[in-house]
Amino acid sequence: TGTIYTSRDAGHKECVKRSQEEKNPFDPTDATIYYVGPTPAKPGQVIGSAGPTTSGRMDAYAPTMMSVGARGMIGKGARFGSVEANKKYHGVYFGAIGGAGALLAKCIKKAELIAYEDLGAEALRRLEVEDMPLFVIIDCDGNNLYEMGRKEYLEAHKED
Repeated sequence: TGTIYTSRDAGHKECVKRSQEEKNPFDPTDATIYYVGPTPAKPGQVIGSAGPTTSGRMDAYAPTMMSVGARGMIGKGARFGSVEANKKYHGVYFGAIGGAGALLAKCIKKAELIAYEDLGAEALRRLEVEDMPLFVIIDCDGNNLYEMGRKEYLEAHKED
């Protein structure tokens, strides 16, 4: 519940470029970024379907975004190149359920375009969300639920 921002590949590329050249169009301090390219809203909706995109594609940008203040990331799938940045900058990676974009959109109470309109679905948006169902996948100490869960499963099924 709270304020989050949307961004995907093209939006991250712009934000990283601007963090090196000038001020970002939003204050990334303690921000959470949702890796999503929502579909257009139908009449009466705040936003269209808003399911997570594959997070690994943002690993090239996540360390820079965390270095300028972002602390939370929401997406789906494994992370590879950003786990050390999570530990260094005390970031947290939250998993959202892929394939549940319509359900997740119901948690979005307000959506505002704030930059990069020319990027369409990848434009930067500010969202107000309520009770969004997320899981901590990688915490600020680098503990990774995907790795821990796999290890636990394998240990429990050694004799199978």
